[in-house]
Amino acid sequence: MKYSFKNDYTEACHPRILQALIETNETQQLGYGQDEYCQQATKLFQEKIKNENAGVYFVSGGTQANLLVISSLLKPFESVISADFGHIQTNETGAIEAVGHKINLIQTKDGKITPSDIQVVLDKHPNIPHQVRPKLVYISNTTEIGTHYSKTELEKLYQFCQSKNLYLFIDGARMSQAIAIPEAELSLEIIAKNSDVFYFGGTKNGALIGEAIIFNNEKLSEDFPFVIKQKGAMLAKGRLLGIQFLELLKDDLYLELGKHANRQTQKIKSAFEKKNVSFLTNSLSNQIFPILKNDHIKILQHEFDFYIWQQIDAEHSAIRLICSWATTDEVVGQLITNIENL
Repeated sequence: MKYSFKNDYTEACHPRILQALIETNETQQLGYGQDEYCQQATKLFQEKIKNENAGVYFVSGGTQANLLVISSLLKPFESVISADFGHIQTNETGAIEAVGHKINLIQTKDGKITPSDIQVVLDKHPNIPHQVRPKLVYISNTTEIGTHYSKTELEKLYQFCQSKNLYLFIDGARMSQAIAIPEAELSLEIIAKNSDVFYFGGTKNGALIGEAIIFNNEKLSEDFPFVIKQKGAMLAKGRLLGIQFLELLKDDLYLELGKHANRQTQKIKSAFEKKNVSFLTNSLSNQIFPILKNDHIKILQHEFDFYIWQQIDAEHSAIRLICSWATTDEVVGQLITNIENL
């Protein structure tokens, strides 16, 4: 079987999480997120973002998190502003449109949007009842194409959103990887203070399943449990999510795993750079998009599995390679050897 660099959730979960699930398996707990593990994980999140009133909710997946947050915050005539590479646009089967909200897209080269980009959308949508009203800005950190928002970029973006009475929602499916980039100068506290709501991804960073939705603006989450239940996202055995996030937060395991995924990917990036390969984006995270000759792609496909992301021209395509918390030095070394022999 080929080794897969297609995604960062091919493996099941980190051994510490599996052990924690085993050790707590026969302990009786309340259901629907009222168990002691969800309560402890909630308190840890609140401590890390320095907001004891923050709303913290655990759900099973990223698309679910995006749908729940956006549908709860917007009125029927309000819309979402997103980069054209945004997950809600490219990989969620129209989930946001299905609940009645238009997505105002911004064309980007690096997957990120700026205040000036948002202003263009606002200028095209004056506050009149003949058009949707943009109300929420959706970003991903890291983005769908591996780039990241820095502390300074987030601060400027959030200040702009506040000045325009817009919500800022951060898709954090790979937030651990974003925080693990030293140049980004990020932390959970900084992210919370520069957004109204974000979610912290577990699925793509060592958990079996799960995302933690965090409302730093607690007024926005007053009725959120009703939304979770109505949309079918409230797990009876919510403990399964609480246990996992409690373990990820202990000793900052999430950050250790994010650093590992990034480090392994950047080793591969360096190997391509030595071959003078160019990239679709300049990524410091655990996703890279080298542009290769199609013949070279076929050679690498003999031993490794990955996505061909985008055709560049008749002879070249960009591929996507992703490392996870579990990607070993051995398999990275094998891939690098193959790269060196191209």
